[in-house]
Amino acid sequence: MELNTFIVDEIIRRALQEDIGTGDITTDAIVPRDHFTKAFIHTKEDGVLAGIFIAERVFSLLSSEVDFKRIKQDGDILQAGDILAELYGPARVILTGERVALNFLQRMSGIATKTRRIAGLLSDSGTAVVDTRKTTPGLRALEKYAVYIGGGKNHRFGLYDGVLIKDNHIKVAGGIKKAVEMARAYAPHTIKIEVEVETLAGVKEALEAGADIIMLDNMDIETVKQALVMINGQALVEVSGGLSEDKVPKLAELGVDIISMGALTHSVKALDISLDVGGIKTRK
Repeated sequence: MELNTFIVDEIIRRALQEDIGTGDITTDAIVPRDHFTKAFIHTKEDGVLAGIFIAERVFSLLSSEVDFKRIKQDGDILQAGDILAELYGPARVILTGERVALNFLQRMSGIATKTRRIAGLLSDSGTAVVDTRKTTPGLRALEKYAVYIGGGKNHRFGLYDGVLIKDNHIKVAGGIKKAVEMARAYAPHTIKIEVEVETLAGVKEALEAGADIIMLDNMDIETVKQALVMINGQALVEVSGGLSEDKVPKLAELGVDIISMGALTHSVKALDISLDVGGIKTRK
């Protein structure tokens, strides 16, 4: 997955403006303009790295004088104590950009770490774990990138690049069959039609309507088994809704195609990553 540079820069600039505003009062009061420093970014716990180039871009947008050397790369497995990057540049810039850089790095690495753990549970199966639209507003591109780095796959990016007929769409349309017919008539022929169902009756109706993908939402293992028998390869099968990690291998054993988990992004624990400065000196 490649990130659009323009979008990335806009996200970072908004974050910097939010944090810095009219200036870093503390740093400007304490640190002279001509003081330069070394610094290093390190992790305090094990995990998977994601977003190191985002951290680098934070400092480069603040000043061209910051030298940022990556020691680790996105996707690398980290152990507590590992150094991720070394920096050298104006002390003011490094201290001012520290929190924004770490916020991106910690959250993205947390997402990648959780995704890698889930993907590992599926490594011997043909089942893929994918993200959802349950992302932090304004950060979707970065969070979906982190899922990709962690070994997951991306579901639709937004409302514009995939048809997913959910319960409220079905209510408004007057039924699954009608909703699928309307979607097929409206959407380009290149886009698949996915339908979310909560019952076996919904599975039957989605099959009869010719859905390409059937999402089994909040079903227990036994009901998923019955649904798979009914579908019998006529559509891709996605399972979603309140999935715990212990349920993931069981679903893979059943042979579902896709497991979608909002928890990959909406409630992930950030990885504990810090930045420490070294000696400070006046630049000649």
